[in-house]
Amino acid sequence: MSATDIRRVGIVGGGQMGAGIAEVCARAGLDTLLCEANGPAATAARERIAVSLERAVQRGKLDRPSAEAALDRITTTAELTDLADRQLVVEAVTEDGDVKTALFAALDKIVEDPAAILATNTSSLPVMRLGMTTGRADRVVGLHFFNPVPVLPLVEVVTTLHTAAQVTADVTEFATDTLGKTVIQSRDRAGFVVNALLVPYLLSAIRMTESGFATATDVDRGMELGCAHPMGPLKLADLIGLDTVASIAESLYDEFKEPLYAPPPLLMRMVEAGLLGRKAGRGFHTYDREERPGSPG
Repeated sequence: MSATDIRRVGIVGGGQMGAGIAEVCARAGLDTLLCEANGPAATAARERIAVSLERAVQRGKLDRPSAEAALDRITTTAELTDLADRQLVVEAVTEDGDVKTALFAALDKIVEDPAAILATNTSSLPVMRLGMTTGRADRVVGLHFFNPVPVLPLVEVVTTLHTAAQVTADVTEFATDTLGKTVIQSRDRAGFVVNALLVPYLLSAIRMTESGFATATDVDRGMELGCAHPMGPLKLADLIGLDTVASIAESLYDEFKEPLYAPPPLLMRMVEAGLLGRKAGRGFHTYDREERPGSPG
């Protein structure tokens, strides 16, 4: 199967990332099936995409007929078995290894075409672990998008020791030529390229705030105005989601055993308290409803 043959795409998980991946696939003209855990979650995912498309129209990034056509290409379901005819399935569920491995084992039995590609949008978990739960480890690959998916141009293609070279070539061509993204290649190591560099920086900023050395506002202002970063590290951690940052940090620490990769206690307490950043309305900073993902405006 070449990249141009991929016309039927499935996405499992309709949160921030899954909805964004579904949107870019639909905008690229693909038959897009988005699977969620239940009917209300599927409805919420579709509404999340509709809000994002409307925002693109209001900002002049997309014309209304194109937005309406993209939404029409998206079908939602709560039944995993509906993915049977998909040529590419992208997993974008919670960053939990047990959940993801169980899902890949199920998809291996459901997706009928032996040439279909099973991809994961994991931020940090070993792609090999997911592939080995299937009978087609050579057809399993990492396809890591960045948030917000419709806006950020980068995709990391992550290959395992089993991923077939043709699969790597096909998903690379799919991401670049079909979706219009820019691809970088990574081996299957915790954090891949971007998070292996980014997350230790975010953790350093959290430790600086935790110690009382500087406030969250001053840490962010220092990096924005002193280093010309478009967003300070704590604002960025809030945008990513503090639960996701903690999960990536744990994966990095598990793999490399470097103390600086370990999530700081303050980060873990904030996650336990539900202060997850922008999506929760509060993290290192506080956010109005209009600033939360999926909110109008």
